[in-house]
Amino acid sequence: MTITGGCRCGACRYELALDALPPVYACHCHICQRASGSAFSVQALVGEEQLTVTGPVIVHEITTADRTSVQRFCGICHARIYNTNTRRPGVAVIRAGTLDRSEELECRAHIFTDYRQRWVDIPEGVPQWPEMAPMAEFVAALSG
Repeated sequence: MTITGGCRCGACRYELALDALPPVYACHCHICQRASGSAFSVQALVGEEQLTVTGPVIVHEITTADRTSVQRFCGICHARIYNTNTRRPGVAVIRAGTLDRSEELECRAHIFTDYRQRWVDIPEGVPQWPEMAPMAEFVAALSG
């Protein structure tokens, strides 16, 4: 089975070699707020080898002191589809809104909640961290 998604204009499409929709999390950091133009961004972590993309993809690299993030956008509509990061080799960070069945997703965790918009209510019982979560706890939360 595959999970499919794509950009807003349809020029870029992708398939994930998964049997079910991936778990997703919300990031409330200011970088994600600015990149998404919204209160937070919602992402799924998948193995890069599970992702196949077709269409006109353009790449934009953002390098900071401790990592390089390689952003992939549709070359036509410029919708951001996914990125990789040198701190997490082999992991693709899919923008959850690009999944064809995004309305079926369940947000399993929230990170950088110290920066969340105060009108955003996080449901009780959903794991959350004021900054980045310790990796073991974060993976456990996403695993369900």
